[in-house]
Order: sequence, then structure tokens, then C-alpha cells
Amino acid sequence: MATTEIYPGITIDPDICAGKPTVRGLRVRVSDILELLASDVSREDILKDYPYLAEEDISAALKYAARTTDMPIIMAAE
Repeated sequence: MATTEIYPGITIDPDICAGKPTVRGLRVRVSDILELLASDVSREDILKDYPYLAEEDISAALKYAARTTDMPIIMAAE
């Protein structure tokens, strides 16, 4: 199976990071970027540490995460 874009700038490929969502097919998972941002690492520092990433990649990861967590929650009546 080839790399598949599942969201603009976000791809999956079973041969890259075990099929987890990554940025542009690179070995940088969306979850890696989210964890860095959640740990108060600035976008500027992320871009210094990962020079092959662009500002748009960080934004794509955030937009993808927001989209995938926006699901209705159904709760059983008590």
C-alpha cells in the first residue's frame, strides 16, 4: 500500500510509523507534534529541532487532531 493523504498535509502508510498519521509521509507523527506543543515547546523550537518541517505542517497536525476529536458522544440514559 502506498502513502495515502487522509487530510491536507497528513498521511498514513503502513510502512511508516506503523501506519500512524504522519506529516507529509515523514517519520514525524501527528502525536509527536501534539505532545511537543502540549509540553510547551514553541513552534519555533519545533522547527529548529525538525528543520525539514514547515510552519504549515504544525498547523496541519493541529487541524487534523481537532477534526478527529470532534465526534458526537452518545451517553446511555440512566
